[in-house]
Amino acid sequence: MKKVNLSWAGVVLVFGLLLWCTAATPGTITDPANYTCAVYSTALSLLPPVVAIVLALNTKEVYTSLLVGIATGALLYANGNLELALNTLFFNEEGGMVAKLADSSNVGILVFLVMLGILVALMNKAGGSAAFGRWASTHIHTRAGAQLATFVLGVVIFVDDYFNCLTVGSVMRPVTDRQKVSRAKLAYLIDATAAPVCIIAPVSSWAAAVTSSVPEGSGINGFTMFLRTIPYNYYALLTLVMIFFLVLTGADYGPMKLNEDNALNGDLFTTDDRPYGDDVDDGTDTRGHVIDLILPVVVLIAACIFGLIYTGGFFSGVDFITAFSDCNASAGLVMGSSIALLFTFVFYRVREVMTFQDFAACIPEGFKAMVSPMLILTLAWTLSGMTNLLGAKYYVANLLNGSAAALQYLLPAIIFLVAVFLAFATGTSWGTFSILIPIVCHAFPQGEMLVISIAACLSGAVCGDHCSPISDTSIMASAGAHCSHVNHVSTQLPYAITVAAISAVCYVVTGLSQIVLGASASLFTSLILLAVAIALELIALSVIRAKFAARKR
Repeated sequence: MKKVNLSWAGVVLVFGLLLWCTAATPGTITDPANYTCAVYSTALSLLPPVVAIVLALNTKEVYTSLLVGIATGALLYANGNLELALNTLFFNEEGGMVAKLADSSNVGILVFLVMLGILVALMNKAGGSAAFGRWASTHIHTRAGAQLATFVLGVVIFVDDYFNCLTVGSVMRPVTDRQKVSRAKLAYLIDATAAPVCIIAPVSSWAAAVTSSVPEGSGINGFTMFLRTIPYNYYALLTLVMIFFLVLTGADYGPMKLNEDNALNGDLFTTDDRPYGDDVDDGTDTRGHVIDLILPVVVLIAACIFGLIYTGGFFSGVDFITAFSDCNASAGLVMGSSIALLFTFVFYRVREVMTFQDFAACIPEGFKAMVSPMLILTLAWTLSGMTNLLGAKYYVANLLNGSAAALQYLLPAIIFLVAVFLAFATGTSWGTFSILIPIVCHAFPQGEMLVISIAACLSGAVCGDHCSPISDTSIMASAGAHCSHVNHVSTQLPYAITVAAISAVCYVVTGLSQIVLGASASLFTSLILLAVAIALELIALSVIRAKFAARKR
């Protein structure tokens, strides 16, 4: 009943907006060359992303919410003229959906996602992950070793979080089971090395999405912006530090502690819900080998780096750093993924682990796996275009220029918390940062605060996604570990909340530090702030460990 009411609320909102626009303006165009909408650069220019966010929070539907936000922007721009609204939504040269899909850079990102999906399907089909699992089970002999191996494999498979969850789980389950690591802990390790790793990996589907979400006119190209956000992406980096701390000290706490204690006594599940029963490693009949997993990933990384510096002019005499800064990320990733895909096919054929028919079957499978992120990107690009047509960036810039300086420097922490809440409610980090990044770019058109704020947005989106029970990544982590999903979420939440709280404090410190540093902020400064963040986390975790140790006594 709630969904029906929300649907009707959306319909009423759209028609109410249409009636308001029609009453406010005649809806006719007398001079197309000098046409401007009635709400240009006003508070209502922010209505499209606000509508998208509110609907996403209420309906948990990112696609529909983005589409309604786009329609709202088109209606506002058209002043109630339905013909102009439809033309704006699809064909406007600056913000329409068709125009966005006609952009060569955007299409390149979509092609890269398809290539990546096909490559993931090929590696799964070849059986390299199962072979790695068999190899690891004969070389790992301790609980800490099994958990560190899970962490390392999660970091190595950084090209896509979906691939990460499905592969790491199937590879490491036999290894962690043998060393009496609970399924809840395995699910946490999988989830914590999926999105948090992808969001700081320059060669990944996430990097492509973030790169394309940074609008033109921000003063820096999207890929360089992504690289500069990495030291400020506190939640992702501190999550990885936390894994090391927990594994090396054995300082589990909360519901995870009970699961780990039970695992030592032979109960890997703890809960009555054991949806997979006495599961065993599948794929033991495969002819795949460890090299079938490792070599394609290594070639993909190397080929994408080659493609990026090639498009940046490295082979024409430009230095490496400049080539990276000036690269065409879209073209470079397409070039690299194409090389990796061709190499993988030839390699598997030479190894005789895959037939041509198997290769052909992986092509549609890979495409279908990437339909969801491609749809989110297309809608997000269009929503950003609608917001630009309404002059929202000028309104936000004027609003912030008149606000107190201290408030501006607290915005990274505020952006982080908003992104956490939105991603938690919707279960998607892609939809979250696709909605928020254009707003952040309007708030800080350039400078170090732009980098910090985008990093806060990315960090919060991953945090909310990590905590959310309806997140596709969390669901796949549970499936990959063959763990009760409810148990995975409940045992992971205390860890995620701990890192989130520390990250929020760090964004306050980082934002306020810019008052002192100003234009002198640099890479060295960002690394110093990251070191401070790591130190704060280690202190907090040590205090938590001491308190739980005291309770045990």
